[in-house]
Amino acid sequence: MKLMFIGADHEVTGSCHYVECSGKHFLVDYGMEQGINAFENAELPIEPPLIDYVLLTHAHVDHSGLLPLLYARGFRGKIYTTEASADLCSIMLRDCAHIQMQEADWQSRKAKRSASVQVSEPLYKMEDADGAIKCLVPCPYKQEIKLDENITIRFSDVGHLLGSASIEVWLREDGEERKIVFSGDIGNKDQPLIKDPHYTDEADYVVMESTYGDRLHVAQRPDYVAELAEIIQTTFNRGGNVVIPSFAVGRTQEMLYFIRQIKERKLIQGFPDFPVYVDSPLAVEATSIFHKNEISCFDEEAMELVDKGINPITFPGLNLSITSDESKAINFDMTPKVILSASGMCEAGRIRHHLKHNLWRPESTILFVGYQAIGTLGRAIIEGAKEVRLFGETIEIRADIKKLAGISGHADRDGLLEWIGAFKNRPKMVFVVHGEDAVAEGFAQTLIDECDLDAYAPYSGTKYDLISGTFDYEASPIPIAPKKKPVSDVFARLLAAGQRLMGVIKKNEGVSNKDLAKFADQINSLSDKWDR
Repeated sequence: MKLMFIGADHEVTGSCHYVECSGKHFLVDYGMEQGINAFENAELPIEPPLIDYVLLTHAHVDHSGLLPLLYARGFRGKIYTTEASADLCSIMLRDCAHIQMQEADWQSRKAKRSASVQVSEPLYKMEDADGAIKCLVPCPYKQEIKLDENITIRFSDVGHLLGSASIEVWLREDGEERKIVFSGDIGNKDQPLIKDPHYTDEADYVVMESTYGDRLHVAQRPDYVAELAEIIQTTFNRGGNVVIPSFAVGRTQEMLYFIRQIKERKLIQGFPDFPVYVDSPLAVEATSIFHKNEISCFDEEAMELVDKGINPITFPGLNLSITSDESKAINFDMTPKVILSASGMCEAGRIRHHLKHNLWRPESTILFVGYQAIGTLGRAIIEGAKEVRLFGETIEIRADIKKLAGISGHADRDGLLEWIGAFKNRPKMVFVVHGEDAVAEGFAQTLIDECDLDAYAPYSGTKYDLISGTFDYEASPIPIAPKKKPVSDVFARLLAAGQRLMGVIKKNEGVSNKDLAKFADQINSLSDKWDR
């Protein structure tokens, strides 16, 4: 019964944990890294075709974004997640694939212009995203689900995103039983639309996030509606636009919730019917998924509106931009407006076009409403960059840069302590992950000093024996090495195909000798053809 840490260890993105129990192998999350990463991640200890399950805490890309890559490399198991997360992944993973393919196409065209022979291949393709989506198994909250005779799981609403969950996992091996709880991303209390985190009361081991483990959100909950209204009013009076880089799933819907109230209360003077643009096909689709899952996921305040026949995130003047022509037209209309666009960290997507058209305008406001990872364009802007590069052009930053203080989908230090403090028993160990280097280390020390818990912030590659309660291996940090000459992306696909073949071979152990001989002959025939 083993636990291995793969991703988001002393880092914030790329969550992934590996568990082995009674001959079964599964992952908890398989996320994409975003921004600058300080440390190398360990490789998965087995080939993807040998992974039996993935348990997914929620749909955010830093937890789900490499699932199509796992599929491309031969994984064909089941991906268990909540019903709402399955709905969101059905659009988000396709969106990720689309971005990968667009980026590869752009890189290839760039190489062609410079007479380079290097052709870029996407990390994965749309068919890989579709394949991963077919592996999704939607699960209800609060229901024990038996994966096999030795592994049982249960999802609990953790209040971070529509469908987000902590996952309780019961493991049995050789007469021993252990319970491990994976927190996922723990939500902030009193968020618009979604419910507060549900607490778990018992575990042998806990793997918990620490994103904001070193800070507190504002002491008193801000009046977000009033603050947002003031920013919009001031910007419109100058004749500018309010551009909001916003995560398509979660934060966009929260902003719409606030803007509906602003319009309902007529808080903007002189611009009674001001237009609001949601310029993200993904955000548009996600908004419909919020409606679909309102009964299971919305909080009491939002449900009061629903019960009155009021859509909490729709209002007059809301424009949904789907096509690229609709997106481009937004910046040719000089009417002061609010533009909500993804990505939330300004790393990709249509937001970069809106920044290009508004960053240089002193009358406009760029309003940040979410976490900006180190190394992202959003982080650079919010930390005071004077200029940025967009589409090969240097853009001087003259717009008003604002941040809506306190708004966060993550619990702060006190919220994290409240979540871990809800356990009635004393876990044997709390593993602290999903936090920047110093934050993860510091929060683990907080758990030791203030909560009298055994806590540890593992580096990627650390291995732990859940039965004996001892480390098999304590990894050291491996700084990201300078990039070497890239291997051909097409050759990388070939290597991945070979990895999948090895996995398929191992899975066929015990098949009849006749079938194995036929399989071996086919492989040898293929090898003879290509052995040069």
